[in-house]
Amino acid sequence: MDLDDLPPMEFAFPGPLRDQLVAAVLSGAKTSTSALVLGYERENEPLPKVGQLLAVVDSGERRVAAIELTEVRVVRLADVDLQHVLDEGEGHESSAQWRAEHERFWHSAEVRAELGDPGFTVNDDTLVLAQRFRLVHSVDGE
Repeated sequence: MDLDDLPPMEFAFPGPLRDQLVAAVLSGAKTSTSALVLGYERENEPLPKVGQLLAVVDSGERRVAAIELTEVRVVRLADVDLQHVLDEGEGHESSAQWRAEHERFWHSAEVRAELGDPGFTVNDDTLVLAQRFRLVHSVDGE
């Protein structure tokens, strides 16, 4: 499989959090992820689709794995379910814990800069892209 032919999937920003998330994908602990729909709208990018293959990018900008999207849903932030939270593989044990951690990330200077809105905040009605995926290939052959 040639990972260079696939669109990139970047978890968080390069650094420790991305490294942790990519490791969780590679180990099989992470099988879901969340993103702000607003990010896709601001970039005028179409939302991903079920069946799409994506190349997982690490902090060194290397393509280290391929994942296949098995479910793509747009949900209100208040409606993100516990199974999705658990499948993100980040150790959150409740939707409230997951939300608090994601709000810290989404309210960060990096996300606000990426969105072009220094005062951006989320609320119950913020649309979240909830994606479920499976690991189909990794560069180390797993």
